[in-house]
Amino acid sequence: MRHLNKFLLPVITLILSAWCFSCTQSNSTETLTAEVPVKEWVPEDTRNVAGLDAKRGLIINSPDATPGYILFHPSAGSATWLMNLEGEIVHEWKGEYNTLNSYLQDDGRIFRLDRDPDFPVFAGGGQSGILREYSWDGELLWDFKYATDQYLTHHDFAIMPNGNILAISWEVKTPEECAAAGRDPEQTPKAGLWPDKIIEIEPQRPEGGKIVWEWHMWDHLVQDFDETKANYGTIADHPRKINVNAHAHLPQMTQEQVDAMKKQGNMTSNATPDNRGSDMAHVNAIVYNPKLDQMVISSAAFSEIWVIDHSTTTEEAKGSSGGKWGHGGDLLYRWGNPSNYGRGGVEDQRLFGQHDVKWIPEGYPGAGNMTVFSNEIFGPESKFPNVFAAMGALETIDISIGDLSNYSAVYEFSPTVDENGTYVLEEGGTFGPSEPVWSYKAPDLYSFYGPFVSGVHRMKNGNTFITSGPQGRFMEVTPDGNIVWE
Repeated sequence: MRHLNKFLLPVITLILSAWCFSCTQSNSTETLTAEVPVKEWVPEDTRNVAGLDAKRGLIINSPDATPGYILFHPSAGSATWLMNLEGEIVHEWKGEYNTLNSYLQDDGRIFRLDRDPDFPVFAGGGQSGILREYSWDGELLWDFKYATDQYLTHHDFAIMPNGNILAISWEVKTPEECAAAGRDPEQTPKAGLWPDKIIEIEPQRPEGGKIVWEWHMWDHLVQDFDETKANYGTIADHPRKINVNAHAHLPQMTQEQVDAMKKQGNMTSNATPDNRGSDMAHVNAIVYNPKLDQMVISSAAFSEIWVIDHSTTTEEAKGSSGGKWGHGGDLLYRWGNPSNYGRGGVEDQRLFGQHDVKWIPEGYPGAGNMTVFSNEIFGPESKFPNVFAAMGALETIDISIGDLSNYSAVYEFSPTVDENGTYVLEEGGTFGPSEPVWSYKAPDLYSFYGPFVSGVHRMKNGNTFITSGPQGRFMEVTPDGNIVWE
């Protein structure tokens, strides 16, 4: 592209909430790093989860902000925008559908995960079903649909160096199939379960694609509920397996409550009391590491990130051996909540409903470490476990600290590996580390709260770019936690 070289600067892809309808620019710009006010919160103070009362437009633009452009899209809209640090839109891609995620390529092409307006069955949030590629000028170059009553792409995808694409997808398991896998029938939704799988797509332009590799969560289960099943075992003895009964406590919701949540925009049109809890893992992010030939995915429901070997064949990916790292499709590494594999308690949990895990690239401060946005850290005084429970019960998005004192944090952590790059797991122990190496939280905790979506991106100068999705808030922070752009 004749004019694209000016855009070959850091670009951050951001996902916003459906509540961010307007991004009106303000003429007020601060040129120095602003001090973040530290508020003294009392239980009666309320937070608007959607940030409807927040200041809009460009708020901080200090000389310490990293030069570059921001790629973003409100998920309620169909456009993707490129914005400069002055808050000015410099380019727009107009799409046909709501978009879930976008990635800009060096030559100006953009890949987007779009929402099929007629998506079937699946009501877990983040539904897609359509992958599209556009030129810089907005020409549709590729169109791929993966949406039936048996499977649906959702949330995120990763573009590989060979041009193939790794995409997250749900698949349907009936209550009978769930029972055969050792799931407690009393905790199985009437609609069954929607475990995740990863598909590798070889694009067939201009339309369609070939699935050349697959990994299925359902192939790597363990359970201690039904000893007559082949996958029965002690959970702690199988730390690379996924406990099919973990977090298997069905939310009891009436049709009236579901209807109220739909009215608020917090449930999809095909949500029913019978499919609450069907989205058993809620995988919401995927990143591919070509050097390791591994991928990392984020499971919000398990409050864990999982690393999976991509060097396996599809057949090896079904089992527990094979591939470069020797474990087939079993988990190479997991972090965030060791109670999932029976080797930790509440005090050991580090992630809470997280999103947007990433490896830090080579040449960046912290290279090889991972960053992640931990959305829903439990406040000790909360009457409700999360924002959806609070909104469902209170029927408002203005929620007091006394009712919900949860908050968010961004973490950088360093997976524990040996000299060969193998993830270390001591006999009877947990995957390390025990603590992150860096974190960002609001000085007053409660003013930084993105209970869903949201993201984090390490910059080459060591700063970190953060999105608090529900409010449509973007900010760049220094290693010391100072905000230099917002």
